[in-house]
Amino acid sequence: MARINLLPWREQLREERRQRFLVALGTVLLVAGGLVFLGDQYLNASIDAQRARNDFIRKEIAVLDARIKEISELKTRRQQLLERMKIIQDLQGNRPIIGRVFDQLVRTLPDGVYFTSLKMTGKNIAIEGAAESNNRVSSLMRNLDGSEWLEAPNLTAVKAVTAGALDQANVFQLTVQQVQPGEDGDKGEGAKKEGAKKEGGAGLPVAGGATQSVRDDAQKKGGKRK
Repeated sequence: MARINLLPWREQLREERRQRFLVALGTVLLVAGGLVFLGDQYLNASIDAQRARNDFIRKEIAVLDARIKEISELKTRRQQLLERMKIIQDLQGNRPIIGRVFDQLVRTLPDGVYFTSLKMTGKNIAIEGAAESNNRVSSLMRNLDGSEWLEAPNLTAVKAVTAGALDQANVFQLTVQQVQPGEDGDKGEGAKKEGAKKEGGAGLPVAGGATQSVRDDAQKKGGKRK
């Protein structure tokens, strides 16, 4: 006996296809959502790792900056210590020379002359003092020029004082150069005499505004004695 299917098979087939489509669509959406989630997690992890690396680099840079600053301070201290050591070495090396220079100043000081101020800057010595007469100043200049430890005496000022603590005295100012014997070779006697002539011929201001030469004064008094 023949069977006849009276059920709506077309609608049933259509429903099965629709269900398969929905299942496939859900599967695709689920897979896509999983991929998006995994990608987001990966990106977040990469960002966190990069931030951690950046923080580590910043900390290391701060440590290096502190070390660089410390090294700079150490270099500054080292330079200061080297300068102090150089000053100390120079002082120790110049101690006997300074003693010789002061000894020469004492030896070249004639009677009737005394120093009131003495300042040494490098090899330049500035002297202030007083003398009984211009002849005494001339003798001092000759003695300084003849010293082995001193050279180029230069009389800058001299004036007569008739009142105060230095009554009847000639106040003078001069400069002289400190030299170590043998460092520049033997000094020629002609150069010494030439320098002495130049120093002796310099004009000297005296009381009343007049200008007088120390050497001329010495020669005049020497002629009177004769």
